[in-house]
Amino acid sequence: MGNWRVELIEAHRDLFSPPCDTALAAQGAPECGSGWHDLLDRMCVRIRTAIRAGGTFKFSQIKEKYGTLRVYWEGRLSAEKTIQVEEAIALAEARSATCCEVRGDPGRLHGDDWLTTRCATHAEAVLHALLGERRRREARRRPARGPRQDCQYEELSQRFKESPDALRNQADAVRSEVDQRHL
Repeated sequence: MGNWRVELIEAHRDLFSPPCDTALAAQGAPECGSGWHDLLDRMCVRIRTAIRAGGTFKFSQIKEKYGTLRVYWEGRLSAEKTIQVEEAIALAEARSATCCEVRGDPGRLHGDDWLTTRCATHAEAVLHALLGERRRREARRRPARGPRQDCQYEELSQRFKESPDALRNQADAVRSEVDQRHL
């Protein structure tokens, strides 16, 4: 494999808009390790599928922060397309917490002052006791740029599963809204 960043940008030029001759000068060029190449490619495919019918989309920044992926974008999409794009991004961000940034093998968050997601081979620090298994498996997603929701990320299906607390909170909110209407 050559330069994975160039390959990713060239494969998805419409999402990055690189200058004619320098792919790495593209806004949103990934600032993370090659272990996340596959999850970034999957995210781009999902985004391209979501925006196929119209609208504008460009990455503004893709980077590692606090041991996991962060993706920022700009554009104009319908509410439905925005939800699909945000879901694709949230899945990639959640998967990054379980994937070694160096090699792409199964990993977990490691660190004390500086968090990284690494496999056992590439771990540079001891997993902070406060993070534990719960921190690694749970994610927050922001549907359609609204408030974040608590949910669980399932590695095998690469999908979100609503947490019992989130489902209870949603049910309570619906009950409260119904009660308010009947007053």
